[in-house]
Amino acid sequence: MPRRGPPVKGHKARTRKGSAAASGAGPRKGKPAPGGAVRDAGPSGQVPKGRGAHAAGDDRPRRPRAPDDQGAAPSREPDPAHRGVESGEEAAPARRSHRDAGPRGAKPAAKPHRSTAKAAAGPRASAKRRAAARTEGPAPLPGKAELRAFLAEATGRVTKSDIARAFGLSSDQRAALRALLRELAAEGGSAPAGKRAVIAPSRLPEITPVEITGTDPDGDPIARPVGWQGEGRPPIIYMRPEPAGRPALTAGERVLARLKAIGPGKYEGRTFKRIGGAPPARILGVFEEGRIIPTDRRQKGIWQVPPGEEGGARPGEIVLAEPLPSTRHLGPKPARITERLGVMGEPRSVSLVCIHAHGIPDVFPAEAVQQAERAKGVAVRGRTDLRDIPLVTIDGADARDFDDAVFAEPEGEGWRILVAIADVAHYVTPGSHLDREAWARGNSVYFPDRVVPMLPEALSNGWCSLRPAEDRGCLFVEMRFDAHGRKHGHTFGRGIMRSAARLTYEQVQEAADAGADHGTLPPGHIARLYGAYRALLGAREKRGTLDLDMPERKVDLDSHGRVTGVSPRPRLDSHRLIEEFMVAANVCAAEELERLTQPCMYRVHDRPSDQKLEGLRQFLATFEITLPPSDRLHPRDFAGVLGKVRGTPHERLVNEAVLRGQSQAAYAPDNIGHFGLALARYAHFTSPIRRYADLLVHRALIRGLKLGKDGLEETEAARFPDTAEHITSTERRAAAAERDAVDRYLAAFMAQRVGESFEARISGVTRFGLFVTLEENGASGIVPLGSLPDDRWDLDEATQTLAGRRTRLTFSLGQAVEARLVEATPRTGGMVFHIMQGLPSRGRGRPAPKGRQRERRR
Repeated sequence: MPRRGPPVKGHKARTRKGSAAASGAGPRKGKPAPGGAVRDAGPSGQVPKGRGAHAAGDDRPRRPRAPDDQGAAPSREPDPAHRGVESGEEAAPARRSHRDAGPRGAKPAAKPHRSTAKAAAGPRASAKRRAAARTEGPAPLPGKAELRAFLAEATGRVTKSDIARAFGLSSDQRAALRALLRELAAEGGSAPAGKRAVIAPSRLPEITPVEITGTDPDGDPIARPVGWQGEGRPPIIYMRPEPAGRPALTAGERVLARLKAIGPGKYEGRTFKRIGGAPPARILGVFEEGRIIPTDRRQKGIWQVPPGEEGGARPGEIVLAEPLPSTRHLGPKPARITERLGVMGEPRSVSLVCIHAHGIPDVFPAEAVQQAERAKGVAVRGRTDLRDIPLVTIDGADARDFDDAVFAEPEGEGWRILVAIADVAHYVTPGSHLDREAWARGNSVYFPDRVVPMLPEALSNGWCSLRPAEDRGCLFVEMRFDAHGRKHGHTFGRGIMRSAARLTYEQVQEAADAGADHGTLPPGHIARLYGAYRALLGAREKRGTLDLDMPERKVDLDSHGRVTGVSPRPRLDSHRLIEEFMVAANVCAAEELERLTQPCMYRVHDRPSDQKLEGLRQFLATFEITLPPSDRLHPRDFAGVLGKVRGTPHERLVNEAVLRGQSQAAYAPDNIGHFGLALARYAHFTSPIRRYADLLVHRALIRGLKLGKDGLEETEAARFPDTAEHITSTERRAAAAERDAVDRYLAAFMAQRVGESFEARISGVTRFGLFVTLEENGASGIVPLGSLPDDRWDLDEATQTLAGRRTRLTFSLGQAVEARLVEATPRTGGMVFHIMQGLPSRGRGRPAPKGRQRERRR
């Protein structure tokens, strides 16, 4: 609520964000602020920050106009001299605060003449007075860069009137301003906020519908905006506790919340109005003593199972349940068990929880299974015979399907590379039962103990898997490169092949290091593959790509499904070899479809957003590392950042920060290029067994090259936009489920080591505590604020530090610490640590008494 009454007395009064006007406080209408500073408040109470709207009490210099590619004119600097009416000039007086007036304690300047103050009173003055206060001639229209900066700095919604006042525009320029705002909205530079206002695209409106997703470690609700359509992950909203006498907010409930930004992608929210929202449609948890304990760590509630609603479930079983009607506001809510899934702790129970938690379909319809089982081998007729070429598959030791094979040989001073891919389109025809199920799944999902395939096993591990010494149908691309990795040409075809060997990455790497070949392969076969790889790698390095060093975590299981170890998966040159061959084939597929004027399901990766870049710049500044301006940013600039920290203790942390700062890759029928790979066009062609996008690219190539009657159909092409959105979401769902499974397995492994101390680094700093990542195996967990030494802790968002006022202890992002594991919960995958720094020796590792956390936060 805006503060009513006279302004705060004294020039030392503290205001948020440098301006009391930002909170709605200000002098009464028609009266200037003390010291000659006049407030120019917009209709919502905020002070527009821009030319002609310098807020009173804000001693920052005015922002010069940003350069814009639309041809914006240079900004006009205000007259530094204070001009009064006595001078006979019509210009408005310069707006100054007490801090501008001189050294501390100096007497404020005399108040300006009443007529001058009224002339500069902005929207509160009459049109005649405002016209007298304006300079000669209309101001030039702001550029798009200026408008983006203006929206980013605004504290709330902004109307066209606010923009016109801030930039000194006349009524004759309103039409041009409307056109400019339409262009800005079309480019994604603004988002609607009501009928007549806009906000920055990365900012939420002041009143927003949100859905409660869980609670933080303090028990306070956490929410996310309903229907989030922005870039990347939705912002986190920390809801304030409900007033006494009102029921607490629970997961699944929706409210209208009044928001206040507290950091990049973070808001504080207060309930404005409850708008309903249902409890979850289904509940996944472990049945214990008549209650269901959710497996989602974000859900703190417990569900009571009334007598007779157990559905035969026994204690310790993983169950699915549905909420029952209830008028109860306090205590556990009732639920009915509908399905028993297995016993928690048994082999494969972790992946079972993740499958159901993320809604991944894991049972094929009978019609799809029957169609797969009727499949047969392909005929040679109409296909190019590649069976005499020693193509080999190179995959992980635990791979269950082999959908790509490679071959390379020197040709003149360059290289001839052949990439053959399983002909899935021959078996999965448009509109069939298999096709509908593959579309619904979108992709395969890989867990440490099982695979949920996109296609039934009869195809994924059978006719579509390029097994050694067995004839298989394929789509292939033959590529020719010079010695420097520049492509001279390519040819696609439909063939029949016979794999010469099934190799693992480790076997290929060992053979390359020893200068030998594996098994029955022709002499020099591996060496020729590496020769072609080095040529492609040279072209990649010259192109300048983003190559993040983020090793995957490998979970080792014994025969009983128990975790025996978790370690980083090594990244070898053999991995990079296959990656370079596949990238080259994918580029050729996109180029070929464009040449044939066929629809293409592109793999796109946009440039980082301005909001993410700003957060990344602030983080890198703590290491004295800078990035070029966003309009000149190239993937090689990020490669330079990673090169500066390579081999340092901060290497992993900076790699993770750069990864979080990127946009997410997606599928789209319209091409915008691939920023990370520095490629103008890119599509997925090499894994149709496990990705539906690749199957669509195969069908488009078959239709365009007239390689058969099972190509892309017009109905499929017409729904490319919907399909792109769908398979992008299923890909992200699969990635989240796979991460979730690794976290749960890691928690199960670490549960045996509770009480041990580990070397770790701080990987997150929040208002409710810290997050740490262990150096040994990458396990991550929370350090609650209550476990830190008794103090009042201040969070600095800019530097990502948590500082104690009394103890003078400081915890910063990337700092090396010693962490003791105090809790590991395989059911949810959550782990809790205590940091040993700053604790007295006799109480080292002992959590602080309860109640301290709340006391410090007040």
